[in-house]
Amino acid sequence: MNTVRLAVDEDTGVAVVTLDRPERLNAIDLEMVRQLREVWGRLRFDDSVRAVVLTGAGERAFCTGIDRDAVVPQPSSPYAQDDPLLGVGPKANGLWKPVVAAVRGMVCGGAFYLLGECEFVVADRTAEFFDPHTTYGMVSAYESMLMAERMPYGEAARMMLMGTAERISAERAHAIGLVSELAADGDPLAAAVRCAEVVAGYPPAGVQGTVRALWAAREAARAPAFAQAPHLIALGNLPPDRQAELFAARRRGFRVR
Repeated sequence: MNTVRLAVDEDTGVAVVTLDRPERLNAIDLEMVRQLREVWGRLRFDDSVRAVVLTGAGERAFCTGIDRDAVVPQPSSPYAQDDPLLGVGPKANGLWKPVVAAVRGMVCGGAFYLLGECEFVVADRTAEFFDPHTTYGMVSAYESMLMAERMPYGEAARMMLMGTAERISAERAHAIGLVSELAADGDPLAAAVRCAEVVAGYPPAGVQGTVRALWAAREAARAPAFAQAPHLIALGNLPPDRQAELFAARRRGFRVR
């Protein structure tokens, strides 16, 4: 079953990658991980593609992170735990073509692995951003590190620590720089494609070199932070059965700011 759709416009040089599990709010299962890595690898070698737009199918969510029903096989050693989402983004797969995210609806948890590897974000006014980890007794490690690079520290800290009790509205996300544009016509995909078409029209070597330069500046801080993440998760996460209890007892109400 295809969980990722790819459409390439050879006339404009823009590819649109769509997370296609709307019935699961585009949550990422292991098959989607595999297909995303395959798509990024394909785009890496396709010289007709000079810019990429990443979006989610449906109206309710861009992506809600890892699918809670996904079973991730783990080695027995606590020193060798695998995080499948670390390899889900374009940069993790060596794609240095610019990627623009087109967002509507919910964006939470593991979705930040993807947003964290996009150059910028275009959203409509339905977009809402939050991180549920702390609510369910989990450490928000990689997600926090990625968002702290894209948001003022206090905003990133508040989003990660408030858990499911609070969501950042599209307007607030735009005000703090997480979102670069609110689509005036309510169509973030069209707005993101317009940006991608402009960038795709420039000489690709200069564009890709600029992407790589921007990421070089971020990698200097990210590498030592990521090195601490596995230990923080191992120390701070509640046992899975206790996490499940908290998830089952969750309250439905939340504040949007």
